[in-house]
Amino acid sequence: MHFLNIASGSSGNATYIGSDDTHILVDCGVSCKKIVEGLDLLHLTIQDIKAILITHEHIDHIKGLGVFLRKHPVPVYSTHGTINGILACDKLGELDGDLFKVIKPDISFQIGDLNIEASSIWHDAADPVCYSVSDENGRAVVATDLGDYDEYLINKLSGADCYLVESNHDVRMLEANQRYSWTLKQRILGRCGHLSNERSGEFMTEIVKKSPPKYIVLGHLSRDNNIPECALINMENYMREAGVDLEKTKIFVASRTKPTAEVSI
Repeated sequence: MHFLNIASGSSGNATYIGSDDTHILVDCGVSCKKIVEGLDLLHLTIQDIKAILITHEHIDHIKGLGVFLRKHPVPVYSTHGTINGILACDKLGELDGDLFKVIKPDISFQIGDLNIEASSIWHDAADPVCYSVSDENGRAVVATDLGDYDEYLINKLSGADCYLVESNHDVRMLEANQRYSWTLKQRILGRCGHLSNERSGEFMTEIVKKSPPKYIVLGHLSRDNNIPECALINMENYMREAGVDLEKTKIFVASRTKPTAEVSI
């Protein structure tokens, strides 16, 4: 299995996951040009992409979808609520509704030799999910925009080889940010908002109790309320306290603007 985060953040999100035979995207929130540049690192083209999984309908996860589908029509998988939100979005241009395939959380489905299962999350969207993607060689999880976590998510997501997990903000930086309204701060800090660095560390501590992964990629960092080095040090500290060998578990910080963490499992 191969993994590459193309971009992660409030300005756009897209992640490539694939086997030797099947190649998919999770989210399409950046331009086709950026996706092409990311795929080029893997010696792939957009014609190699067999499907797109969408986590939720917020624009930073679907911004490039319209152009992509008009260039290369492929099936788009997501929940019923998310699909309705995408088709109602007036910023994507004309979309072929027949390309959209409804999936349900906790019911696995197959795309080529990839097995995929969605899990419900707390984020403030119509029917958001995160995804677990596996083949015979390994398993990768894309879990951003969580807002919160519970035993359901811990049980569903434990045991993967690679995690893209949200580490959105430093709480102190967010609270001190005078450009953010009280309402926006409460939204980010709330259960339907985003995981802080500390909450992300607590989440991954629960995950690694069952089996430490090979890779942890910290994603969806806030441009205004986080610093990559802070997110990285925070997660490293949590993993050390959990007894994780950081020689065997590599931790990366995903870039908001360029491909990061090209790994093979």
